[in-house]
Parts: sequence; structure tokens; C-alpha cells
Amino acid sequence: MAAGNLIAEPVVAADWLRIAELVSRYRDLPLGTTDASVFAAAERLDVTEVATFDRRHFTVVRAAVGPLTLLP
Repeated sequence: MAAGNLIAEPVVAADWLRIAELVSRYRDLPLGTTDASVFAAAERLDVTEVATFDRRHFTVVRAAVGPLTLLP
């Protein structure tokens, strides 16, 4: 991130409803607010690539933009 290769995206007010929907839908996983916020931001920004080491959650949850490509 310090090199500028990755961008941290803040949660905006409009994301909170989607975050709540995802946490509720995937409550058996359980999906937390932090991971759900990444999905909400990806959907809002219409991006399909996200940086995460959390393969467990990010291979189960389906984003509205389609399958996410997980980096690295």
C-alpha cells in the first residue's frame, strides 16, 4: 500500500445496507462486517479484483459484480 499499488477504499453510507444484507445472508459462514464491506465496495465500484488472504470467505460469497479475482 505504501508503494501505491493497492488502494484502500472507505465504507460509504450507501454500503451499510448491503453489508447488513451480506452478513445476514452468510450468517452460517459467518461473514463479518469487515469482509462484507469489501464485497460492498467492490460492487459499488464495479471491480472484480480484490487483495485478500482470506480465501475461506472470498471463495464462498458471491458478489453482485460476478466472481471476484483474489490477489495476490
